[in-house]
Amino acid sequence: MAERGALSLLSLLCLTFLYTETTAAKHVDKASAVQPFSPFWFTVEPQDTLAIRGNSAFLNCSAHSDAATPAHIEWKKDGTFMSLVSDERRKILPDGTLFFSHVVHSKHNKPDEGTYQCVATIENLGSISSRTARLSVAGMPRFANQPLPATARLGDSQVMACEVNSDLVAFIRWEKDRQPLELSTRLIQLPSGALVISNASETDAGTYRCLVENVGSSKLSDEAELQTVPETGEERKLEFLVQPVSVTKTTDASVLLPCVATGYPAPRISWMFGDKLLEESDGRVEVLGGGSLQISNLTEADAGLYTCVADNSNTTIEAQAQLTVQVSPQFVKRPANIYAHESMDIIFECDVSGSPAPTVKWVKNGDAVIPSDYFKIIEDHNLQILGLVKSDEGFYQCLAENDAGNIQSSAQLIILDPVVALPSFPPPSLTPNTTDHVTPGSRGVGSPAGPTSSAPRDVVASLVSTRFIKLTWRQPAEPHGDELTYSIFYSQEGTSRERVVNTSRPGEMQVTIQNLMPDTKYRFRVVAHNSNGQGESSAALKVATQAEVQVPGPAPNLQGVSNTPTSVSLSWDKPLTGNGEILSYKLYYTDKSVGKEQDIDVDGQSYSMAGLKKNTEYSFRVVANNRHGPGVSTEDVVVRTLSDVPSAPPQNLTIEVHNSKSIMLRWQPPPLSGQNGKITGYKIRYRKGSRRSESETTEGTQLYKLMDGLEHGTEYSFRVSAMTVNGTGPATEWMTAETFESDLDESRVPDQPSSLHVRPLVNSIVVSWTPPENQDIMVRGYAIGYGIGSPHAQTIKVDYKQRYFTIENLDPSSHYVITLKAFNNVGEGIPVYESAVTRAQSVPDPLPMMPPVGVQASVLSHDTIKVTWADNSLPKSQKVTDNRYYTVRWKTNIPANTKVKMVNTTNLSYTVPDLKPNTLYEFSVMVTKGRRVSTWSMTAQGTTFETTPSSAPKDVTVVSKENKPRTIIVNWQPPSEANGKITGYIIYYSTDVNAVVHDWVIEPVVGNRLTHQIQELTLDTTYYFKIQARNSKGMGPMSEPVQFRTPKTSNLTPKMGPSGNQPPRDPVPPNGENHILVIVIIISVGAFTIIVVVVGAFLCTRRTTSHQKKKRAASKSSNGSHKYKGNSKDLKPPDLWIHHERLELKPMDKSPDPNPVMTETPIPRTSQDITPADSGLESNPHLQQRRNSYRGHESEDSMSTLAGRRGMRPKMMMPFDAQPPQPVISAHPIHSLDNHHHYYHMGSLSSATRSYLYHQGSGYPRPHTCTPISHLDRVDSTESVRNTPSSEPAPPATASSQASCPSEILADPEGSYHGSTTTEEEPSYSSNLPPLRSAHPHAHAHPLKSFAVPAIPASSHPSYESPALPSTPLLAQTGPPTHPHVVKTASIGTLGRTRTPMVVTVPNAPDVPETSKMLEDVDSVSTAPHTGCL
Repeated sequence: MAERGALSLLSLLCLTFLYTETTAAKHVDKASAVQPFSPFWFTVEPQDTLAIRGNSAFLNCSAHSDAATPAHIEWKKDGTFMSLVSDERRKILPDGTLFFSHVVHSKHNKPDEGTYQCVATIENLGSISSRTARLSVAGMPRFANQPLPATARLGDSQVMACEVNSDLVAFIRWEKDRQPLELSTRLIQLPSGALVISNASETDAGTYRCLVENVGSSKLSDEAELQTVPETGEERKLEFLVQPVSVTKTTDASVLLPCVATGYPAPRISWMFGDKLLEESDGRVEVLGGGSLQISNLTEADAGLYTCVADNSNTTIEAQAQLTVQVSPQFVKRPANIYAHESMDIIFECDVSGSPAPTVKWVKNGDAVIPSDYFKIIEDHNLQILGLVKSDEGFYQCLAENDAGNIQSSAQLIILDPVVALPSFPPPSLTPNTTDHVTPGSRGVGSPAGPTSSAPRDVVASLVSTRFIKLTWRQPAEPHGDELTYSIFYSQEGTSRERVVNTSRPGEMQVTIQNLMPDTKYRFRVVAHNSNGQGESSAALKVATQAEVQVPGPAPNLQGVSNTPTSVSLSWDKPLTGNGEILSYKLYYTDKSVGKEQDIDVDGQSYSMAGLKKNTEYSFRVVANNRHGPGVSTEDVVVRTLSDVPSAPPQNLTIEVHNSKSIMLRWQPPPLSGQNGKITGYKIRYRKGSRRSESETTEGTQLYKLMDGLEHGTEYSFRVSAMTVNGTGPATEWMTAETFESDLDESRVPDQPSSLHVRPLVNSIVVSWTPPENQDIMVRGYAIGYGIGSPHAQTIKVDYKQRYFTIENLDPSSHYVITLKAFNNVGEGIPVYESAVTRAQSVPDPLPMMPPVGVQASVLSHDTIKVTWADNSLPKSQKVTDNRYYTVRWKTNIPANTKVKMVNTTNLSYTVPDLKPNTLYEFSVMVTKGRRVSTWSMTAQGTTFETTPSSAPKDVTVVSKENKPRTIIVNWQPPSEANGKITGYIIYYSTDVNAVVHDWVIEPVVGNRLTHQIQELTLDTTYYFKIQARNSKGMGPMSEPVQFRTPKTSNLTPKMGPSGNQPPRDPVPPNGENHILVIVIIISVGAFTIIVVVVGAFLCTRRTTSHQKKKRAASKSSNGSHKYKGNSKDLKPPDLWIHHERLELKPMDKSPDPNPVMTETPIPRTSQDITPADSGLESNPHLQQRRNSYRGHESEDSMSTLAGRRGMRPKMMMPFDAQPPQPVISAHPIHSLDNHHHYYHMGSLSSATRSYLYHQGSGYPRPHTCTPISHLDRVDSTESVRNTPSSEPAPPATASSQASCPSEILADPEGSYHGSTTTEEEPSYSSNLPPLRSAHPHAHAHPLKSFAVPAIPASSHPSYESPALPSTPLLAQTGPPTHPHVVKTASIGTLGRTRTPMVVTVPNAPDVPETSKMLEDVDSVSTAPHTGCL
């Protein structure tokens, strides 16, 4: 029994072991039985086909599969499966091709035309769909335009029209004299079917016709005869026979842009791509038929604006066309096959590119995928499937389509059993929520190595909300492991599709399920995973999410309409589910151009919103509010405000003169904020001079206009305004341009190019140049010669617009000589040579910095130019994101000014300010990144605009004409800063320097004249002259007045006076009493001066011995006993009394002039005493009218005489000195210039006293030999001297006019009774003081300026504003002026307000050498401390 029991037990153990092994083996087999993906794709897909009515047609389709059964092919037409069982005309061939035995097509019955798609299906596996293909049926040939009889001039072009249905153009061919016509580069057929004959010859004459064939039935056009006639040589207007039209093509296709022009002289046609000249290259870009552009193998980079430019010697015309290149869809990333388990979330990725951007849709087993809660399109292209179920298996296809075509790619989804591990390669596409779903036990483990976990316990919903639920649980009772992870499966009640969420880390026993629906029931279960795999599931937990707060639903029927360009009216209905009383509404609106949302509270169900932008899209939505808060928002409603007239003018209007008959205008649209709608066109108004303007219009896309048929050498003004459907906006400012007097000269060869630059590389040399300076000679192109050691080895010719060229295929480390010549039809001009050594072959830098390209200089104004460029090392967006910066340098082309200026910027443009007007500048740019620096870019040039002259004509002189004392000659030089071509001058002259400008007589002079005569002037009268220059931009400033006094008598030649241009005159005493009075005054003042000087000298004898020696030396020098020696730097500051002793106590009998002129003239006391020297002036009405009043109190009569003079508009001129006048500085104290009788200019005063004449640029005073003139000589000219502001120095002495006496020995003739009204003294004009600074006489003034004689108070004349006159200048002083052209003038004021004169003793002048040496010493100590005796 025991043995039997043992045997039974042993048998039972064996059976248990065998069962366990068998079960394990089955698990292993089941786990390892991963279903492979089935290869399934289309080998041939249908293509777009043009069928002929009545003929057969094919649409090919074939699929490949490794399945045992072949794929079953079906066809869809316009998205619906075709039933071909009983169709005798259409059938599917064994390889899947759809065959049409004969195509049926009529006007009302088109059963075969449409979109077809092939669908391949494998039983129990799935289906895939092909790309779609369009079957078109050619219509009946119809001629919209037929050839017409025409005449072609020999060498010209002609077009024979032939226009048929657009789908039949490919079936057109031409016949000449009923024989097939062979096309060539001279005879081409346009896309419209028309025939272009270029460079016509006599053999082209004949009868032409076009025919359409191979479309079922042929059709012939009418015949038209073409005659050829010789060219007459008469000028014919340049015009287009055929213009290019905008066209859309796909990549790899070819395009022909037609352009045919006619005219005489024969036009030359060139093409521009954007703003660059388009060149033929490698046969891909060719110009055919005399001007039509053909581009083969199109790429996306070929898209853009093409401009056909027809040019002859008379005019230039342009036509533009936009080429759009579409790119068919291409897969950047195809969808991949996926293995997954049920309840997982997966994503099929599909990324496509193309132009325009393709649209993507998904298909499952041939049926479109409709987005839902579980099938979602994310990131525009990808398909996300949530909570997989077994029925989701199959083939998924990504179909991408745009206007250029469509493509498809498929991927297979296989859902494995839960016990089957997901293959490690390829990995499934999992969402972040399902990444952790591949847990131990499902990661390639064939069978459990041990027991799995039991079900988690106590699964509860710890937090329930409207949109999420939080679950918690306890660890399983039998975990069979330490680190457990959990999967939470959930589904909406009533559906079988279950989703899964995994815990984020081991041991975590809670999870929050997001994105749930409110007020919805869900089922939840939890499964634990240990190292052996997935364990048991917990019992299902049913939980319902909470309902949403009872807020209002969306307001239905939201509508918006724009009433005005700035307002929108909105209305809506009450929400269907208000959940209580609606308290208010909140209206949200967004300016779509900005993107910022704003809101406003509204009480009712409508609102009118004002203050919006014109022609701008706004989006609106409404949210209702009840007591619970805001409700559900409506969908956005987009409303565009109405358009309006533009509120801003076009931008950047530029004018370019093409030739003598045409001007090109270019502009940019108004800023977006000022367009206020779609720009429908531009209105151009132009006028000739001041005539009435005319207008022309262009299309809204045309941003240029060639104004031809203009008159040569004529100034035109232009302005441009933008138009919308609402009207015309504001116009730009008037801009003027003048057509050329004549067209470019081609009777001689061009000049030498103005510059040539070479930049050698290893195997190439970049050559750049600038055109010849003489722009009046026609340049047809440039010839570049180069070679090793000789420039004649090879020659290349380039277009006249080209400014650089790269010579390729050169040898490294070789010396090349390069020559450049400009040429035209006459021949080649003078060459310019340059040499360069190519670089040695070396390992290039890993990332060399390339110089900026496309450097352009855009002139903005007379002093600013904007420089722009591109950087090829940046991405296409051209945004600088690193630490690179650009250096812009510029200089003028003036040889004398080669200074280069530079500035750094991080932008791709820079506006260069502070440039000189009407100046040509060269610009270049380089880029720096860290330590790497590029070479300088190609140069760009720009000439600043003209502006009004900023300086007056200079060197104005007035001289009397020989033997014609009533005629003067005015000479001058152009302004230093003309800022453009001087077109004319205006000479102003008057006898009153203080007269207002419109009271001066004017004399216009043409711009090329620098001298002018004025006749019939009044004798012995002081005139003042000013000159003003003008250019095309306006008038410049006036020059400073220059005075000139005409001779007394007709037989006396005027001489230049020492102050201004007043000639010295003999006194004409009006009566003897005044003569005696003046002598008494002179003797009294002289005696008083000698007493004061002697007392001062006696006081100064107590100074040190060294000072006494200097005093004796100075006294000897003043007496002519010896000369000063040594440099002025060795002298110490002189004692004030010694200084004055040197200058003033001079013996009167030692004049250097053997015949000094000592004349006297009575000093007038009132304005009635002042009369013109010409006594016949008042008795002669004509002369009285000619003169201008210079009396102290200007009367109405004196003003009216000049007004009458101005009304006559006689001729005027202005003075000019052969040498620049020299500065004159007064030595007497100058008081305040507040009085209206004083004239203040440039911080300087012209003294009425005699003074030394200084040479410009000299640091030392250089007195000239002179004729002393007493103060009595100056009575008649005092006002003219004192009231003449002058920035020019006094003229030097000439042979006919003796130099004036040194000022230190000549008394101020009117200084005793004509003073200023304040006590401020004239500032010292040392170099360290500003010109407008007023200095204290003992602090900063020159020592000489502290010496003055008190004035005799006036008793019978009206006083000035200040009641007291502290001092009156007695002696004049000289000093080196800081500003050589600045002269201080102390205006004496009105002669009628003079003070009682003093008798002044006028000493003679010392000899010139002594005075010169003495003044050198004075100059050396002019800034020393003041040490004179008091």
